[in-house]
Amino acid sequence: MPNTKSAIRRTKKTKIQATVNKIRKSKYKSTVKEMTAYITAGKIKEAQAFLPKFNTKLMKITKTGVIKKKNCFKKNFKNYKKNS
Repeated sequence: MPNTKSAIRRTKKTKIQATVNKIRKSKYKSTVKEMTAYITAGKIKEAQAFLPKFNTKLMKITKTGVIKKKNCFKKNFKNYKKNS
């Protein structure tokens, strides 16, 4: 249990940030699932149309620090390869 004002504020801030990160991570996962669903279903045109949105969503999530830049580029490259 925090015993100072600053510690109380810090735990409150940490809880809020944890929920924000969970939301961002779920958006990331749902975006990746959507793209893989297009690819596995063989809907290449839909996947190619979704690709710019996919990239922007991944970059926004990467910018906030929820996932690492290396993993973002890995996901992008893998999906470009599958779409080609």
